[in-house]
Amino acid sequence: MATVKLYNVSGKVIGEQKLSDGLFAVPAKMQVVHQVVVAQQANSRVAIAHTLTKGEVRGGGRKPWKQKGTGRARQGSTRNPQWRGGGVVFGPRSDRNFSLKVNKAMKKTALAMVLSDKVVSDKLIVVDQFMLTASKSKQLREVLQALPCAGQKSLISLGAIDSNVIRASKNLTKVGLCAANSLNIVDLLKYDYFVVDAAGIEQIEKTYGNI
Repeated sequence: MATVKLYNVSGKVIGEQKLSDGLFAVPAKMQVVHQVVVAQQANSRVAIAHTLTKGEVRGGGRKPWKQKGTGRARQGSTRNPQWRGGGVVFGPRSDRNFSLKVNKAMKKTALAMVLSDKVVSDKLIVVDQFMLTASKSKQLREVLQALPCAGQKSLISLGAIDSNVIRASKNLTKVGLCAANSLNIVDLLKYDYFVVDAAGIEQIEKTYGNI
């Protein structure tokens, strides 16, 4: 069973935290991780650009000029694409679907690989009880400065919601926050260090342990 150092909020090592091998000791396969990351980013993509076709633009209900006798090319409507203000051909539409499907087992396996990589690279920091006495960013910064993740981008994950930590983290640009039972690979890869309390480890193993 894998183990990591267990810290307190003062940054002192007070023991060891045991970790599940099925979740924190999984060999990494970059192809699997890459596939899940691409799928997650694609599923969160929203198509904003939207052009109107000739059937959606306003005006142009009347024929610009008669069919014959003017010497000009025949035209049926000013809504046609060749007219200024007319519809757009093959333009971007907001109903585009970028979603990709990845099965749940692959998602969990990729998550376990990323968590295992954090353990191997000594970037998983476990704190016995991550609590703040007030919702002050200064206090949260001092706690993080005492840990090995000082000055680095850190993702904090707690087993239970702490309003003080939530409020204190909003003013820190290098600090992210997520619940232990709703982890995602993109956030774990985005931040260098993963800081979690002991209750969070228990919650993670309970939620994702059945891989």
